[in-house]
Amino acid sequence: MRTANIVRKTSETDVTVELNLDGIGDYNIETDFLFFKHMLEQLACHSGFDLKVSAKSLDGDEHHLVEDVAITLGKAISGALSNKTGIKRYGQQLLPMDEALILCAVDVSGRAYSNVDVNITEEKISDFSAIMLPHFFNSFVQNSGITIHIKQLYGKDSHHIAEAVFKSFARALSEAVMQNSCTKIPSTKGVL
Repeated sequence: MRTANIVRKTSETDVTVELNLDGIGDYNIETDFLFFKHMLEQLACHSGFDLKVSAKSLDGDEHHLVEDVAITLGKAISGALSNKTGIKRYGQQLLPMDEALILCAVDVSGRAYSNVDVNITEEKISDFSAIMLPHFFNSFVQNSGITIHIKQLYGKDSHHIAEAVFKSFARALSEAVMQNSCTKIPSTKGVL
């Protein structure tokens, strides 16, 4: 099974992530920030991954918690994928949410890169600082070795934009890690 259980304990946070890439979208998310919890639930639900996250802030700093969850989740994805044999490698999703339209493309390449091109005009979305959206994905890719491009085609409502970003990413990542009948690593180099 493609699973991982990763723990990250620092003086700032206490984070545990349990992940099953071949799940059914079951989730149990515990975190101190409600909007971030909502986004992680969207990630699990729309990817089809089983995801359990217990994330406690020890210093009350949202930045540290979001970053450490992204680091831990990135390591969990990397661990669950092992050597990446038989995955599709690429995934993409064009996702509407009311007036917002988000495009996400993913390459499980072994190379970390994140480009999040969104225009959120509000400083906060509920209890979530908008600046944390691109930071989450950058921290995630640095620890998963995945390339992500996210582009807002249009949208005005900050909540809809952020939620569509997470849903689009979830579906693109799900497609990229999907197994096929190939028993090779999807690269002419022979490694990802």
